[in-house]
Amino acid sequence: CSILSLYDGLVQDEYKIHRIYPNPFNPIANISYELTNSSVIKLIVYNLYGTQIATLVNNFQNSGVYTIKWDASFYSSGVYLIRLESGEFIQTQKVVLIK
Repeated sequence: CSILSLYDGLVQDEYKIHRIYPNPFNPIANISYELTNSSVIKLIVYNLYGTQIATLVNNFQNSGVYTIKWDASFYSSGVYLIRLESGEFIQTQKVVLIK
């Protein structure tokens, strides 16, 4: 038995980074993320040494799905970590910049 819902896929059920594409990338990465509740969001880029190198988002956002572009033209090739923070929620994904 299956249930068909008009709301399937419209209501966000968890905070998460959907995908970072392309990955590896050069020089722009598209970062899609989902918010279940309206809250203050931080989307931060770190290098592998743990140094924060960019803050992509640091403001209040309503629930929904968002996409942001990170232009890494001024950074060297390597592995970077994209971190989504909202309250107690934290998720980190790896992305590779190839020049």
